[in-house]
Amino acid sequence: MLIIKSIDSYKEFLINHKCKSIGFVPTMGYLHEGHISLVRRSKAENDITVVSIYVNPLQFGPKEDFAKYPRNLAFDQILLEKEKVDVLFLPDDIVMYPSPMVLGISVEKDFASKLCGKNRPDHFQGVAVVVLKLFNIIFPTTTYFGLKDYQQFMLIKRLIRDFNLDINITGIDTVREDDGLAKSSRNSYLLAEERMIASSIYKALILVHEYIKTTPLIDSHEVDKLFSSYLRKISPKFKVQYIEVYNRDLLPIDKYIEGQMFLGTAVFLGNVRLIDNLIF
Repeated sequence: MLIIKSIDSYKEFLINHKCKSIGFVPTMGYLHEGHISLVRRSKAENDITVVSIYVNPLQFGPKEDFAKYPRNLAFDQILLEKEKVDVLFLPDDIVMYPSPMVLGISVEKDFASKLCGKNRPDHFQGVAVVVLKLFNIIFPTTTYFGLKDYQQFMLIKRLIRDFNLDINITGIDTVREDDGLAKSSRNSYLLAEERMIASSIYKALILVHEYIKTTPLIDSHEVDKLFSSYLRKISPKFKVQYIEVYNRDLLPIDKYIEGQMFLGTAVFLGNVRLIDNLIF
């Protein structure tokens, strides 16, 4: 695996390797099986696979966990070497933001004010900026994103469309622990007793899904009541930030259920914010 830390070095790599397709997996490191599922899909479909590791400060709010975001580069490199990744792109802040930016990306209010964006007002602008910069460095044929963060996946899908980027995007299903908890770097923050009950979030989603399947009308208050009350019975440490239902394009739905649906949530378990969803 070639480790590249500068844009010029990556450009030199592209010149020396005439490849027909480049698969790209952008990450913030602290890799787990969810990330590896993206890498394996890319390896199966492309001449070369590039993985980036960069913890992007633009997508963290002032009271969020940028400084303590889990990092373990040595372990990440071992995982990627084992998967025979071709290139690990490892930029620092100077490479990604060599000078203060005077231009940015504005995410439309309707998109940015729902789900995770409701409580993280600048998050998706930061994600869009760093991903666009990475696309312009890596020149991928196809990029791979996990569907656990479905709103992020849809943001990048829109970014590609709105800026006429010649890139395919593939979404990969959420990878879960044996008990159903969605794989996440932030799971490492959980205390032992919190980890024992964390899979209740997924179980609560399934409960709401069962309710939706049995009714021709969606009652958002009933969805919230079912989901929140289930978690409160498990532990008072659960605090629901949101539980919302949209269609697969994250557009508001009519009360009548039709087509593919998205059920998404963010829940605090103690001090740890976890997200999960079901698409059905």
